[in-house]
Amino acid sequence: MALLLLAACSTTPSPDSTPQAMSMPASIGSIAPREQTADEQVAHVLSRLTFGARPGDVARIRAMGVDAFIAQQLHPERISDARLDAWLSQFETLDLSFNELQKLYPRPADALQRLNPANRNSLSPKDSAELRKTAEGFRKVTTEVMAARIGRALLTERQLDEVMTDFWLNHFSVFSGKAVPMRYTLAEYENETIRPRALGKFRDLLGAVAKSPAMLFYLDNWQSAADSGRPRTQQPRLANQRNRGLNENYGRELLELHTLGVDGGYSQQDVINVARALTGWTFLPQAPTPQQIQQLAGGAGAGRAGRLNGRAQQRAGQALAARIPEPGVFYFNPAVHDAGEKTVLGTTLRAGRGIEDGEQVLDIVARHPATARHIAFKLARRFVSDEPPEDLVERAAEVFTRTDGDIREVLRSIITSPEFFSSKSFRAKLKTPFEVVVSALRALDAAPDPSQRTAQFVTQLGQPIYGRQTPDGWPDVAGEWMGAGAILNRINFGLAVGANRLPGARATAFPGAEPLRTASRDAQVDGVIAVFLGGRVSPETREILLTGRNPLQSGNATDGEREIPPLQGLAQLVGLAIGSPEFQRR
Repeated sequence: MALLLLAACSTTPSPDSTPQAMSMPASIGSIAPREQTADEQVAHVLSRLTFGARPGDVARIRAMGVDAFIAQQLHPERISDARLDAWLSQFETLDLSFNELQKLYPRPADALQRLNPANRNSLSPKDSAELRKTAEGFRKVTTEVMAARIGRALLTERQLDEVMTDFWLNHFSVFSGKAVPMRYTLAEYENETIRPRALGKFRDLLGAVAKSPAMLFYLDNWQSAADSGRPRTQQPRLANQRNRGLNENYGRELLELHTLGVDGGYSQQDVINVARALTGWTFLPQAPTPQQIQQLAGGAGAGRAGRLNGRAQQRAGQALAARIPEPGVFYFNPAVHDAGEKTVLGTTLRAGRGIEDGEQVLDIVARHPATARHIAFKLARRFVSDEPPEDLVERAAEVFTRTDGDIREVLRSIITSPEFFSSKSFRAKLKTPFEVVVSALRALDAAPDPSQRTAQFVTQLGQPIYGRQTPDGWPDVAGEWMGAGAILNRINFGLAVGANRLPGARATAFPGAEPLRTASRDAQVDGVIAVFLGGRVSPETREILLTGRNPLQSGNATDGEREIPPLQGLAQLVGLAIGSPEFQRR
């Protein structure tokens, strides 16, 4: 039985666990025939274009039609999101700039440094309280970003736009644990860089990412500078901006992960020249102190005439301070840019230019045929199957090229295709941990959680938000998420939900639960299958629901912190259903 459950999670569902396609293809307002039945199409778009069905969603889409729902979701700017906006208004950090966050929520180590050195080893009650308050504020910067991410996925009416935001945040992945400055970049990266461009032009999105402090810091381009021999007198060297020579990290990932793909036909010399073209693309991770500005002003006046006098140095310092960029804002520093001639993917970038070098590189790679295919493949894999049909990828790549990288149109070509609505694609994808948690919340019509507790469940399942250390993003194929331990964690998560451990969710308070509380076990099983599992499950899953005995769960489960007591009745059924193979698939 354990092997059967493992196989059900890690492979395409068997015919027994997937609704059968109609013998005659059904079509809803579309010329191309569709293998999925009308009901399957409704379930399918809810599982792929949203983070899971909420109570009432199925009836609403049946009434408006699948194609009308797709058309609506492709234009999020026309959809009101007042409920989500009202909920987000409680957060204090999401709309603050990098510089504002640093000032209002400094790291505890900085607060400690401001104390009298004589007091650091023996803090007064007042100092201790102040440091605790500082630490709480510092944690708030990341806690609110993570809580808002889950809350958006739960509440938004712009559901496809949120799915695409999640897709691009993973495609252009950054790691919150890189170093302290990363934390101050996350809200702006998500809300100002990625989210407004999730369905726009790929070149615009790529350029915004290239200039974002989050990516500049994560892949070290903010410190990348021309090699020795280049003059550096046009711009002062500021705090934490040590010239460390050429850094290829971002140039390599720009080609391999963000655009062309690993087999995109670039060479190591292309990587080097892309990195050279992007030297000088930087930002300040923190403001220089008044003392550092004064030192810079004094250094700028050093020469044959000697050091500036006090008043002149003060004026020079004021003039210099006026030219210093605000921390956390992209700027181009020509003093560290390599302005020599370069060749990138067969195109020559002439010498003597500045920021234009990097802009031209972005133009080249954004419009390269390999990029069209790479992005088309990843979108088809996300929305259709782990191994998307080659014909679909080719058609989507052609749309990418023809529309100059219009993400909305590429996506439209995929989610209205016969391959998307094929019987093979139905329940063919495995949910990531983030999707498991959010879909459970949505199925239970849960209230959003402004704390970090729900995000901790995502972490326990193996996908901490902004927690991928490597720049390749979290995997989007079933084989990377499955194993006996991973399945057991998902089963335990379901039981934690049944025990009301998931904030904002009550396991037996979903619409339609009231009559099930006193119904027979068979009736309860039927009701839970209808609400949480689309009305159809394998014989093995039904047997588990009827008996309450799970082959991969022995003894009491835990939610990562506390033991979950044995569940009974309807709560047990809900927990087992959320841990079942059918719920893990979308």
